[in-house]
Amino acid sequence: MNGPATHADLYQAARRSIPRFLFDYVQGGSFDELTLARNRAALEAVKLRQRVLTAIGDIDMSTALFGQTLAMPFMLAPIGMAGMLSRRGEVQAVRAARAQGVPFILSTASVCAIDEVSATGIPFWFQLYMAKDRGFVIDLLGRAKDAGCPVLVMTVDLPLPGPRYRDQRSGLSGPASLWGQWIRWRSIFAHPGWAVNVGLRGRPHALGNVAPLMNGRVRLKDFLRWSGQNFDPSVSWKDLEFLRAHWPGPMVIKGILDVEDAKIAADIGAEGIVVSNHGGRQLDGAPGTAQALPDIAAAVGDRLTVLADGGVQGGLDIIRMLGLGAKGVLAGRAWAYALAAGGEAGVAAMLSRVAAELRTGMALTGCKTIGDIGPQVLAES
Repeated sequence: MNGPATHADLYQAARRSIPRFLFDYVQGGSFDELTLARNRAALEAVKLRQRVLTAIGDIDMSTALFGQTLAMPFMLAPIGMAGMLSRRGEVQAVRAARAQGVPFILSTASVCAIDEVSATGIPFWFQLYMAKDRGFVIDLLGRAKDAGCPVLVMTVDLPLPGPRYRDQRSGLSGPASLWGQWIRWRSIFAHPGWAVNVGLRGRPHALGNVAPLMNGRVRLKDFLRWSGQNFDPSVSWKDLEFLRAHWPGPMVIKGILDVEDAKIAADIGAEGIVVSNHGGRQLDGAPGTAQALPDIAAAVGDRLTVLADGGVQGGLDIIRMLGLGAKGVLAGRAWAYALAAGGEAGVAAMLSRVAAELRTGMALTGCKTIGDIGPQVLAES
């Protein structure tokens, strides 16, 4: 039987492969999940303009971002606890990304620490949350530099974690109770393959990068508690000057949804921004990123590199985002489902599918190169 072919297939395969509390963690949003739904709806509302007989010949999907040549303008977005979706999952994902010629962005809240991922010898980008302990932040940046990370992605839209009620219902978060433990263990026993491959053979189950801050291991269910206690809600634009003093390479600010914030990011000298609402996991009721992107790109696109995420499932979504003004696109849930369903091979297959969809979409919109993709690929409403 053939493996998962589409994003919807991967969604279902992941749902079957991992415990419910992990699937809900990946899939869920905050509050009433309005923005989670809005991200996808906003992308689907973007119509593409079909062109024919354009004699495009060979299509070149490569692009250059922050001094790197990528096989396509696509990146694996940072995902906390991805190492629980498949055994040592971040290591598997970085290998798949390298094989397909795209960047992998390691989360601060990864299971596999920077050192473990860098032991693969594969360069990766690093995503940072600002913690209250600035000494810890400096140490983390030093480890990222030593690992050869070429780009720092600073996430700024999580001063406090948004309420994620799916996680409470599934037993991942909320007050400790016998009922919550029963819900988790029942889900684990229902997925024996995961229990053996990840639960037993995938240890240690810790947030590798933040364990030193917690004076030891950080258990999976403690992630939201840790973030609430250690992320710094007082962080401001001035703190990015602090980062500049300790990070010499390109810095990308992730979590921009407002034109004025985008202008400030350009003013302080950031090399890039990610138009993002944290996958609908923070401020519910915020616009979908495809809605916010055009105005932001028009305001600062000539001053820094504009990237975007939110609801991205395949190659046509890359064309939509580039047509709206982005220069590159990130996706999180797409590779998380693929990792849960098939490990490294699953992520590689997902990336191959995205590339094939992008190539076909470029042919049918009359674009020979990535640079050809602009507003002209979008059809009027």
